Amino acid sequence: MDERLKQIAENFDNMKIGLDDKFRFSCKQCGKCCTEREDILLTPFDLFRLSKKLNMTPNDFVEKYGETYIGDYSRMVIVRLKPRGSIRRCPLLKDRKCSVHDAKPRVCAMFPIGRGFRLDPKKPGADQITSDNIEYIFNGAHCGNAEEHTVREWFEYFNIPIKDEFFVEWQKTLSELSEIIQIAEKKFTMEKTMDALWSAIYVLMYMRYDIKQEFMPQFEKNRDELLTMMRTIPAFYSGRAKNVG
Repeated sequence: MDERLKQIAENFDNMKIGLDDKFRFSCKQCGKCCTEREDILLTPFDLFRLSKKLNMTPNDFVEKYGETYIGDYSRMVIVRLKPRGSIRRCPLLKDRKCSVHDAKPRVCAMFPIGRGFRLDPKKPGADQITSDNIEYIFNGAHCGNAEEHTVREWFEYFNIPIKDEFFVEWQKTLSELSEIIQIAEKKFTMEKTMDALWSAIYVLMYMRYDIKQEFMPQFEKNRDELLTMMRTIPAFYSGRAKNVG
């Protein structure tokens, strides 16, 4: 896990902030929050918006600006913006300014606010992921603190819905896929089998989009197709275990 993300996880309670709690921040376009970053992770929606902004296919965008890897903990395919140079700057930072400001990744638009879910490992993950259970954190930025906002106002300014349908559905999808992948890794002994599964996740969740069409219907179609296929893995091994017993 990236050190910054690890620090957030360890200090989550101390960083929590409510929707109508106030914080002070005002972007001075210094570019500091766009350097020394290893953790600008892209959701399929982020990638879609960035690709549309630059009139590129998702595949071409990732080849030029991003990279992929398998998460150590989640075992999921992760897409991130590839840091550049000795200061590890975002590849979309130009002259200390974001070159895709109106289509920047949600994690960047929300800064210094973050959001997520705290899940009870003893309960099904997907059941806990609802818009009512979203929690927010304040990253405690030490620059540009001249203006006061609430989290709700900040999200409204950047057109980020409080009841964010995609965010909830994406987190549910990640939770289920992560569980299935971890089962598959224990059962499949051939490396190429896992590579094929990860490839299917990457293509269906991140790549197979027409930037001229609406995003959400495409996402839902791709997700349903992928989950239908992936759900056969635990079902297959569960059935096999019963037959053996």
